[in-house]
Amino acid sequence: MSLREHALSLFRSAVGTVQPALMLKRAMKLQGDECPQLLVKGRAFPVKRHLYLVGFGKAVLGMAAAAEEILGDHLIRGIITVPLGIQESLQRAGMQEMLLKPHSKIQVIEGAKNNLPDPEALKGAVAIQRLAEGLTVDDLLLVLISGAAIQEVNIVRKTLSLLKGGGLARLAYPAQVVSLILSDVIGDPLDIIASGPTAASSHSVQDCLQILAKYSLLHNLPKSVETVLSSSPTKPTAPEDYSHVCNIIIGSNTLALDEARHQAESLGYTSLILSAAICGEVSHIATLYCQLIRLVCLGFAGLGEGPLSDEVRGNLLQLAAELEIPGLNLAEFLQALRGLGPERPICILAGGETTVQLQGTGKGGRNQELALRVGLGLHRAQAMEVSSPPGRCEILFLSGGTDGQDGPTEAAGAFCSPQLVDEALQEGLDVEAFLSNNDSYTFFSQFQGGHHLLVTGLTGTNVMDIQAILIRATERP
Repeated sequence: MSLREHALSLFRSAVGTVQPALMLKRAMKLQGDECPQLLVKGRAFPVKRHLYLVGFGKAVLGMAAAAEEILGDHLIRGIITVPLGIQESLQRAGMQEMLLKPHSKIQVIEGAKNNLPDPEALKGAVAIQRLAEGLTVDDLLLVLISGAAIQEVNIVRKTLSLLKGGGLARLAYPAQVVSLILSDVIGDPLDIIASGPTAASSHSVQDCLQILAKYSLLHNLPKSVETVLSSSPTKPTAPEDYSHVCNIIIGSNTLALDEARHQAESLGYTSLILSAAICGEVSHIATLYCQLIRLVCLGFAGLGEGPLSDEVRGNLLQLAAELEIPGLNLAEFLQALRGLGPERPICILAGGETTVQLQGTGKGGRNQELALRVGLGLHRAQAMEVSSPPGRCEILFLSGGTDGQDGPTEAAGAFCSPQLVDEALQEGLDVEAFLSNNDSYTFFSQFQGGHHLLVTGLTGTNVMDIQAILIRATERP
């Protein structure tokens, strides 16, 4: 198999393990007839009276379909709010398992076109608010959450919302609330994922004001927003410790990476996970990956110890310190790389969510741009002969969004290698010009009918992005 086929297998395996139905069935089941209990990851929640369901987010439709199948007649009513057009998109993609059955007890409200508040989004929020307010101490509310990783925006949202920032939990009190969460936020912070509707907020109105001031928005606020921000926060009706709430993360980037690692090992790779919290501007992350690849190739060439490899390690440690990636222990990771030779191919996996500094008018996404930047960086390194001797290592880099969408394109990401950049330059393509125009999609579309684009279609899930570095020796030192 080619490295591309291996990389595609890893990506599909990772996405497959965080599919909504599979996650729900792993995490939750209902048992008992006379005294039914909802079991969630070993914890039991008695269904004393009625069981209700609410949910919100990009991947929540598939979660709701699986939940209704599990809960059966015990489910009295449900309401979920999802992005506009998602049901039609899933229908077109033939993903029937992600859709609710006819005569479902769960109402679906689509809204928030272009991820902006609109009347339909408000309608969904009001419906969920009214359902929550009517619950009693004997009711059980199951909350399904799949949220967007826009930390500063979410801090503002939860300050202004009745449901976010723990609002839903307060409205549902005294009912028992169980939240099943699909995380696409680095570090899995409960109060940031989907703006934390069932988690106590760790942010204040002052935090919100500071963010608005940072972007010079304080003097352009609607009157309604000014009113909310200037009024004193109302005293919560629920206990401060949210003792009636249980938040459980059932899907995350870490889970997807673990599955990819197992798949890589089954394909014969020595597999290492760098981090599930990769964040930062794509050019800096691309440099980090290029230096890691350079270090592996030096090891394959029998140059894993010595001045050159020490220099690369030092550069990596300095770069990691500058990036401040949460929880990344690069020194420990580099130690694990020591001694790895060309006998087995190496797979380095990572996940998270990078950012792109837009400066052009091209078409692409953060994953495609990251892949192209890594490919260009490796081409430059080989041209300067600072890596292993040319031809000794075969290298492929993949970056893809687990939701199947990367920017305003039909691609989830892209595959890239130094050889692809070589080919592009031979054909007269200016790779740097594509990057300067943020036009990575157009670049990858030039080759073999888009063969280097990762096209999966809508996946129905979302746990941020996944990167895979595959390296194998083409000759022994």
